[in-house]
Amino acid sequence: MDGSDNMPSGARDRPNGLSRPQRRAAGRRFVHRHAALVRVAHWINVVCLLVLLMSGLQIFNAHPALYWGEVSDFSGPAFAITAQKSKDGQLRGITAVAGRQLDTTGVLGFSAGNARAFPAWATLPSWQSLAEGRLWHFAFAWVFVFNGFVYFLHGLLSRHLWRDLVPSRRDLGRIGYTAWDHLRLRFPAGEEAIRYNVLQQISYLTVVLVLLPVMVIAGLAMSPRMDAAFPELLGIFGGRQSARTIHFITAFALVIFVCIHVFMVFISGVWNNMRAMVTGRYAIETGDADA
Repeated sequence: MDGSDNMPSGARDRPNGLSRPQRRAAGRRFVHRHAALVRVAHWINVVCLLVLLMSGLQIFNAHPALYWGEVSDFSGPAFAITAQKSKDGQLRGITAVAGRQLDTTGVLGFSAGNARAFPAWATLPSWQSLAEGRLWHFAFAWVFVFNGFVYFLHGLLSRHLWRDLVPSRRDLGRIGYTAWDHLRLRFPAGEEAIRYNVLQQISYLTVVLVLLPVMVIAGLAMSPRMDAAFPELLGIFGGRQSARTIHFITAFALVIFVCIHVFMVFISGVWNNMRAMVTGRYAIETGDADA
């Protein structure tokens, strides 16, 4: 629900719709943009994702390498972050991706005098503790899953998913034009700002229906208890190490999405967007100074 969040055309005409008209101010009109449940779910997700990311990095630090398949091939990981001694005897942070090594000293591998994959400020807890990291991660993972289930159920029952997030043929036909507008940082104004654009629809559907389910299922596939109850989980991903790698990739894909999301919030009107996600009220320009 970023700064360019828009509601579908016709929503403002529904007496109980998410864009219910409210009072007018000079030159602008307030609409009710986000339902209370959507707003609560959004902020719960903010907390959960932050804790899950930081605790996940703590867990990764315990063995900072990724593999493909069922077992760990320590001699040739697909991705690894380590600290290695250089020729002058100094420790350097090294990030290896598909056999190519990059010096990431000061950021990854070795920073602030500590040899660890991700620095202390990025992990939860800040000190090295796999046990505590797992406790934080698993506790908030279930909160995140339950919150997502409630949001998804609400979206189905209210028809929010179908009505607001599924693009029409007309929307798909304008995807190039919309993408060009976004590259030029040009955003809809007035009534057009109420509805989701096609890029938002596609990105949100991808996150809700593809990225998050794959990330959660891959996480479950790493649990021996879950594998014992549902042995087909490992078969889906081709092994526990593959599931760990996919979990890591999808998590960082989600981080990229969130970064773009926050960027759009700021450049398209941070106060208006924050007010909409806190109170539900969103201001649109009417072009009428006497309104």
